[in-house]
Amino acid sequence: MVRGNNETNGRNAKERDTPMTDHDKMLKLSRRTLLTGAAGAATLAVAPQLRAPAIAQKAPLKVGLMLPYTGTYAKLGKYIDDGFRLYVEQKGGKLGGREIVFVQVDDESKPEAATDNMNRLVGREKADVVVGTVHSGVAMAMVKVARDTKTLMIIPNAGANDATGPLCAPNIFRTSFSNWQTTYPMGKVMFDAGIKKVATITWRYTAGAEMVSAFAENYKKLGGNVVEDLTLPFPEVEFQALITRIATLKPDAVFSFFAGGGAVKFVKDYAASGLNKSIPLYGAGFLTDGTIPAQGEAANGIKTTLHYADNLDHPANVAFLKAFKDKTGNVGDIYAVQGYDAGALLDIGLSAVGGDAAARDKMIAAMGAAKIDSPRGPLSFNKAHNPIQNIYLREVRNGRNEMISIAQANVDDPARGCKIS
Repeated sequence: MVRGNNETNGRNAKERDTPMTDHDKMLKLSRRTLLTGAAGAATLAVAPQLRAPAIAQKAPLKVGLMLPYTGTYAKLGKYIDDGFRLYVEQKGGKLGGREIVFVQVDDESKPEAATDNMNRLVGREKADVVVGTVHSGVAMAMVKVARDTKTLMIIPNAGANDATGPLCAPNIFRTSFSNWQTTYPMGKVMFDAGIKKVATITWRYTAGAEMVSAFAENYKKLGGNVVEDLTLPFPEVEFQALITRIATLKPDAVFSFFAGGGAVKFVKDYAASGLNKSIPLYGAGFLTDGTIPAQGEAANGIKTTLHYADNLDHPANVAFLKAFKDKTGNVGDIYAVQGYDAGALLDIGLSAVGGDAAARDKMIAAMGAAKIDSPRGPLSFNKAHNPIQNIYLREVRNGRNEMISIAQANVDDPARGCKIS
């Protein structure tokens, strides 16, 4: 379902397409006229050689939020949304001097509907920028539409390697991570801890396969042995047969990737089996990020790697957590941080061009060169527009993902297959 602003939904085709004379603009300078100018700005943003009229530059910039608002990843989508809106509110409702308006699409984490949803945002809703999404399969369909239409897209979660690999493009940015980036450092962490034999478990889809693969790449290179890769279809949560298989294999430890409601169920089932007392559970940070309150004591002692930890005490994180709590009543997490940083990145781009989104080359260059004092720590971007960031080793203690150490500093995804020069 698309939810837009009432004043924009009522525009008819004639109002969108009929140019206005200077005399008309003087006589009819109203909110309706300003919003009509926003549609023109969106068209000009796809054609950077043209200059938008001054009236369009003062019109609101439309940001499409394509996120999961229902289903397994609903909470994740809501926190990303809240984080982005928090940044915009802190800037007085404007980024780079442009008023921001929103239109939302619930993608429901359904890849089969993703192309239609993205085309609706870009075509019918005329979003200037699209922010989304959580599910990697959905994100890949979005990326293809963004490449074809040259729509500016910021990915605030989905880590599919190809988005900033073979399908990289100047107009596509990521404020989250690549799947490779978050788990590659864990291979060394576990090997250095004396763990020589591991079983892996995840959902059978892009994110699960890539996160397990990155962990295994580093772990095997150092001499570790992956005894079995266990999978089940997304988003199934019947884990008992696989947990029984782990008990039979008797590895030194388990490496896992699950997120959202699936992560809650897996961690609780694993603890209920008693295996957590004899076979330590490790994972990608999403296993315990945003899920600990529902996991309860079952999460205690789980170690994960991620680009954020709850107890990072630098000023940007302290300020963010307070502001997010004040706004939403909830404790901020990495999903909220990624949404917040998507707002910061867009602000940098728009500020560099005085809010003129039609000046695409200069705007994209500014975003690519951005250095953000993020709640997660220093954040910059590589040639593929994937973040360069610290990956932290965390342990669940006292109901929080507390940092033990920096597992690897300034991790830069190799961007395999990216052709951006």
